[in-house]
Formats: sequence, structure tokens, C-alpha cells
Amino acid sequence: MPRYSATQSKPDKKGVPHTHNSPTSDRLKAKSEKAIPAALRDFDSLPNSANVRQPVVEALFGISATTVWRRSKNGLLPTPIRLGGTTVWNVGQLRSILGKGGE
Repeated sequence: MPRYSATQSKPDKKGVPHTHNSPTSDRLKAKSEKAIPAALRDFDSLPNSANVRQPVVEALFGISATTVWRRSKNGLLPTPIRLGGTTVWNVGQLRSILGKGGE
């Protein structure tokens, strides 16, 4: 007997499977849309004096958290600063790295 995905039901009489949006798939879609930080969505409009957190740096360069720290330590990314209990990177410095083609 064939298996059907969570968004498919058995085919109709003509053999065409019915697809539908389940509440689960709707929640996952909404969650993935929320996962993009506003600072990343609006990065181009941020002033150079702004600061962003680590998830934004990871997404900008397409690297993992470990690689962000390794590149910061090796001077390939700007050195982060601490504001209160939060570690941030300067937008202007990140733009200069991105302008050079990143790493």
C-alpha cells in the first residue's frame, strides 16, 4: 500500500492526490517567517552606528556560531563588543567586510 505525506490524502478516482494545508504546516511556515530577525530583514536600512546580535552575523555570512567566534578571534570579522550582558557587532564594520566579498 502506498504511503502519503502529511499534506496528501489518497488519490481521487482519477488518481490525482489531494493536497491540503494542515494546521501543523501553517504553524511551521509562520515559525520560519518569524525566525528571520528584524535586524537581518532591515539590515540595508540600519545606520553604520547600529549593532546586531550573533544570529544576524551568522545569517549575513552563512556561517555557524562557532565560525563567527573563530573568525572574530582571527581578525576575519570585527571584534564584538559587550553592551550590558549582550554581545553585538557593529553594522558599519560588518558592511566593510561584506563589501570586500566576505570570507
